Amino acid sequence: MTTRTVAFSKDSSNLFFHILTKCNLCCTHCYINKDQHGANTLDIETIRNWLGIFSDKASKTNVIFLGGEPTLHPDLHLAVKAAKRLGFKSITIDTNGYLFHNILDNITPNDVDFLSFSLDGATKKTNDDIRGKGSYDKVMEGIQKSLTKNFSCSMIYTVSDMNIHELELMPDLVKNLGIKRFFIQVIGIRGKSSNTDEKLQVTRETWLSTIPEIAEKIAAHGIVVTYPKVFLNKEDIFQCAGIVADNYFIFPNGRVYQCPVCEDFPLHSHEIKNNQLITTPKINEKDLFGLTIPEGCVMNKMIQPQNLSYRQDGTPEYLIACCMLKEELSKNPS
Repeated sequence: MTTRTVAFSKDSSNLFFHILTKCNLCCTHCYINKDQHGANTLDIETIRNWLGIFSDKASKTNVIFLGGEPTLHPDLHLAVKAAKRLGFKSITIDTNGYLFHNILDNITPNDVDFLSFSLDGATKKTNDDIRGKGSYDKVMEGIQKSLTKNFSCSMIYTVSDMNIHELELMPDLVKNLGIKRFFIQVIGIRGKSSNTDEKLQVTRETWLSTIPEIAEKIAAHGIVVTYPKVFLNKEDIFQCAGIVADNYFIFPNGRVYQCPVCEDFPLHSHEIKNNQLITTPKINEKDLFGLTIPEGCVMNKMIQPQNLSYRQDGTPEYLIACCMLKEELSKNPS
């Protein structure tokens, strides 16, 4: 088994492009905040123009089309083809599996690198309690339809206190499913999940005693597994992706963030106006990235302090990693 930390690099960029915020589901942990992100659906010309803003680094940039549910956009296939023509490094569609507007008939496996499906429970009950009735069957159906048409598929499992007990069932579930990558995500307390009284985030102890072990079991089936590091070891040095990498989270109202933790607040470092990327005035998220604090991630200290824990003398028990820092596991070649 090979484990590596996916380091930040200026040589690689990620463009998380929310082309709409509309969705057919109402997931408990949804991070979309329409007051901050907009409720509009971008037209195809705007999508093409906004992709063009980042085209000078297209060969080093991964594009991920998101929503809401991106397949609800009637012109998603045209957006994918536009990104392909511009020469982006990779193209992914994140979907809940319903695959609206006959998307599989309007694109080919040559147009996208991955269709990435969200599943948040190994059983129908747990998944549907989180994502909505019928969503478990739909995501499984969507994966099978995609594989039949030779699309490469991945799966996203967002870990929360509601479903971590079923993560141990996932290795057996996915081993014969045909997916190539498995992403474990930590729930962010923003959007809808910031307004619930439920305890959603798991403890540090539960995360560390569960996630690496399950990730290794899934990777043993030949599936590449990626999960956020979240908690730094004593010997680790904190780095902020906002300083040492180019990641952009674009929303339909034109806001462009570089840190997803900030997305509930008007702290965006850029905005798109007249099809140009404009730096927003101080103070924005970028002015905060360089702050050095004993807790590690300054955004967690400010926005998600419930992630932190302190000793009696006031010093932090551990450092929180940048949310973009990932661990990747893959089976050693035989």
